[in-house]
Amino acid sequence: MTSQRTRDRLIDRLRDKNIQNESVLEVMRSTPRHIFVDEAMATRAYEDTALPIGLGQTISQPYIVARMTEALLDGGPLEKVLEIGTGSGYQTALLSRLVKRVYSVERIEALQQQARLRFQELGLRNIRLKHSDGNWGWDDYAPYDGIIVTAAPAKVPKPLFDQLKVGGRLVIPVGEQEGSQNLLVVTRTEEGFDSKTLDLVSFVPLLGGRG
Repeated sequence: MTSQRTRDRLIDRLRDKNIQNESVLEVMRSTPRHIFVDEAMATRAYEDTALPIGLGQTISQPYIVARMTEALLDGGPLEKVLEIGTGSGYQTALLSRLVKRVYSVERIEALQQQARLRFQELGLRNIRLKHSDGNWGWDDYAPYDGIIVTAAPAKVPKPLFDQLKVGGRLVIPVGEQEGSQNLLVVTRTEEGFDSKTLDLVSFVPLLGGRG
């Protein structure tokens, strides 16, 4: 159930859903999603569905991961990306193979520690991790060419606007009710911010503080 053929079928399903970025598809094909879920869930790792990872968190549906990553990269190659919500580390691992440097913030320390071990296992060395409240972003390395958020705030936190480079893109689900949140792409311009809605999505809420 974790064979290359199973992974290939997932990529075929993503193509059928109109994911077109070949770099994103190839990285998803070659990244072992099953190591980012509990062993008991490994046989379901290449289904196009979200799965629980413990502590009230989930690993996102592959289609949503692909959609968000494709949207982030739509403006061209990126050097520095900030990720809010490391979670299992799956999205982080994909980004690390598509951009030069990834800075990822996670409020739940146990999840961050598990993700760090997975990155070491995969030999991913262009990822920096921080245990912090994602609502604050990570000002030390700002501005970022792209920011991707894997949990939903009621509204976009101001620090994320501030830490986005002019010309940069922010991909974020926004809304208080799971199942009816808007997946937004926000581009920073010289004049301000342009926003468009990609989809209706369902994400866990972006909580404050550290756990």
